[in-house]
Amino acid sequence: MASAADATPAPVGAALSPIRDFLSKRGSGTVADNSFATVMLLCACSIFAIVLFIFVILVVHSRLSLIQFGWKFFTRQAWDPVSGDFGALPFIYGTLATSLLALCMAVPLALGVAIFLTELCPRVLRAPISFLTELLAAIPSVVYGLWAVFVLVPLMRDLIGPFLYKILGWTGFFEGTNFGVGLLTASMILAIMILPIISSLTRDIMNAVPNSQREAVLALGATRWEMIRIGVLRNSRIGIVGAIMLGLGRALGETMAVTMVIGNHPDISKSLFAPGYTLASVIANEFSEATGDLYLSALIEIGLALFLVTIVVNAIARLMVWAVTRNAPARVN
Repeated sequence: MASAADATPAPVGAALSPIRDFLSKRGSGTVADNSFATVMLLCACSIFAIVLFIFVILVVHSRLSLIQFGWKFFTRQAWDPVSGDFGALPFIYGTLATSLLALCMAVPLALGVAIFLTELCPRVLRAPISFLTELLAAIPSVVYGLWAVFVLVPLMRDLIGPFLYKILGWTGFFEGTNFGVGLLTASMILAIMILPIISSLTRDIMNAVPNSQREAVLALGATRWEMIRIGVLRNSRIGIVGAIMLGLGRALGETMAVTMVIGNHPDISKSLFAPGYTLASVIANEFSEATGDLYLSALIEIGLALFLVTIVVNAIARLMVWAVTRNAPARVN
């Protein structure tokens, strides 16, 4: 134990130790801390400034179309650049149809992959399967489009399309000429593209469910499937919906892959074999050809609509994911 003499402060005239001398010369660091906090605040505010800047530019450059057509622009089917008659309804229909069909195909598969990786997969296979699933999200969209052109389109024209017409032709959704390109083909390529997003987020949300929930359900005599359904999926349902909506946001804004296989025809048709158009693909296809001011303004207004829809969908998805994971402890694998 140190004696009382050891605690006696050093004489006033005695030399300071090297450490104390360094700390005394270093200062409090208040200026550096305040400067760092200010820079970080400016970085955070720049995100809001960029979003606001994009919104203002879209509104300003679409003002001519907004004045000419008003809100009827979103309910009209006409798209005639020669006569200056524009309406966005075919593109809204194509965007919603392809996105919803993609969700119908991708969500069951994504949930199956997430459940297998979280609850059933052997530890030795978990990392490779997770890596391959997330690798799908890193593939550029133009590569998906090329694959669809050379592989998916011939399959749709020669095998999948005739089979669907034979089995479900009576519904009216699979009739007409099947060229291989159309709403259904675009929906299938979108489903493949949003699969890794929904699967990865769903897996993280299911991992956030406490193990006590699983153990409690199993202790009551439930089977493994009942444990997954009651203890895991029920507690993850809000977050899973959020993951699905994030996938929907990706599907709404996808451009290149959809443009290459949807057929690019501004029409509304009941048949899924018919060609269509989306909000993103019409901008990509026709922006460089827009010569008139009204034509260009109409395309920018379509971009404004897509911008607002994407922001709203992603905001709702983030809120849902946060609501289900805010108080959940991380699960140790």
